[in-house]
Amino acid sequence: MTENHAPKVVVIGGGYSGTLAANQLRMGSSAGTPAITLVNPRPKFVERIRLHQHVAGNYDATVDYGSLLGDGIKLVVDTATRIDAANRTVELASGKALDYDYVVYAVGSTGTVPASVPGATEFAYPLAELEQAQLLRDTVDTLHPDAPVTVVGAGLTGIEAATELAEQGRRVTLVCGGQLGPYLSEPGRRSVAKVLRRLGVAVLETDVVTEVRRDAVVFADGAVRPSAVTVWAAGFGVPDLAANSGLRTDKLGRLLTDETLTSIDDERIVAAGDCASPSGEPLRMCCASASQLGPQAANTVLSRIAGTTPANLEYGFGGACISLGRKSGIVQLARQDDSPVDVYFSGRLIAKVKEGICKGTLWALRRSARKPGATFWLKGGPRPEQPVYPKVAT
Repeated sequence: MTENHAPKVVVIGGGYSGTLAANQLRMGSSAGTPAITLVNPRPKFVERIRLHQHVAGNYDATVDYGSLLGDGIKLVVDTATRIDAANRTVELASGKALDYDYVVYAVGSTGTVPASVPGATEFAYPLAELEQAQLLRDTVDTLHPDAPVTVVGAGLTGIEAATELAEQGRRVTLVCGGQLGPYLSEPGRRSVAKVLRRLGVAVLETDVVTEVRRDAVVFADGAVRPSAVTVWAAGFGVPDLAANSGLRTDKLGRLLTDETLTSIDDERIVAAGDCASPSGEPLRMCCASASQLGPQAANTVLSRIAGTTPANLEYGFGGACISLGRKSGIVQLARQDDSPVDVYFSGRLIAKVKEGICKGTLWALRRSARKPGATFWLKGGPRPEQPVYPKVAT
């Protein structure tokens, strides 16, 4: 197959999943190597797993794509606004359009602030994208060192943000809304709580925020607590590109796919990462999921180009590694299905382990750019039987 007749693959999204997928596509198939275009709204890659450090001002969470994308991959800095499946084009915010034979849908996720909480959209700061992190960083930089900071949401993102800021001497309150670290085991939760106490973080485990003001937060019991800046880390949302393109999604907006990560509406659209909902049973939104789904989505596309049957997705989780500032961390072990076990490791050494994992993630991206097909994932066997959605003929 000549280059002029190479199938065109447009990868929408240049995060962990999209970058790995683009590099994996360079493996090609028996039908040749596709022409690959990566569409991303920013000219640089964002290390989302380090955004809490970006806010604290001790790390620049951007990396030049030059070292992360393999030869021949075209980077288009623009935003996809609609996938026109009938005409096989991806429409861009600039007014341009890209023709495609296949799309890898890897738009990821974003931080959301609920409109149902009065004042939250006006005064709370989400923390899931570079622009959000930069705005929060600029705001924190203007605060007096003793100004109170409230972090709403005690999942992994909330814990990392709270500890990073507290380690700098900030007066931080962490509002759990039910439970500290729901992903953690009970022993792991006690270990994290101990570090939070040592850093001076006030943990409000069962309190729920019902209103956010410019300088305060209001709780369900009517209590009003001062807050110079309120960080909202209580959940993720998904860009609405799939829904705007007439593709079926789950309730959160993730693209519904089968177990090969192929859209149930169009076999030429394959999803990966946080925005994918295989059989309506998506994996946890995290770098570990994105890193596993990205190359598998690319393999599905390559199989379809070659006219062979794509493989069902496989995945596995070993747990989670959480930074607790720069001087401590915790590794929470988990079963393959991502449920925690009562085994964890914590302390100063784990902070170094987490740093190694973050550096290793970038190393893996660079390796996939140099050597297509070098990416691997935890092949723990196919998922349990999942519900089947009726497909639409294309």
